Amino acid sequence: MPKVGMEPIRRSALVEATIAEIGARGSLDVTVGQIARRAGMSTALAHHYFGGKDQIFLAAMRHILRDFGDEVRRALKGTVSPRDRATAIISASFAPSCFAPATISAWMTLYAQAQTNSETRRLLMLYQKRLRSNLTHALRPISRSPDADAETLAALIDGLYLRAALSRATTAQDARAAALSTLNTLLDRTA
Repeated sequence: MPKVGMEPIRRSALVEATIAEIGARGSLDVTVGQIARRAGMSTALAHHYFGGKDQIFLAAMRHILRDFGDEVRRALKGTVSPRDRATAIISASFAPSCFAPATISAWMTLYAQAQTNSETRRLLMLYQKRLRSNLTHALRPISRSPDADAETLAALIDGLYLRAALSRATTAQDARAAALSTLNTLLDRTA
């Protein structure tokens, strides 16, 4: 008989284990058995809750995206000016919960998987659309080219994640500083 109330706890443990395993390997080249072992449960139980590795990975990325959304909402609280809103969105992208090495590896895996998996591609496109929309909204009152500037900043954020994944030398503070410097450059040219 299943233990009542254990499903959300076990699902969460599997999601966290997936992020940790991807981080340890730098890719989705892991097995459900490795993920389950890290989560302290059987492979069969992992399959019971998610079905397979792709579904566990999608759940892990949804978790990461929820964490990012929480960071953005926290950062936006109390902002008044459009520039403050843009700064908050950029800063949230490099918050410690979002820019941890294992999370960065999961993002890189998402990009790689999106090339061949339609559900992963859909999730990535939703994230990209939301980021561009939030940045465009913040930039519209203060930029001559809010759409183009939002696209530039979103691409820079992605590039800084890629650089961090490949070198492990890029810190969240360095990445945030580079993105905010670019924001200032974009806005200063319109002043």
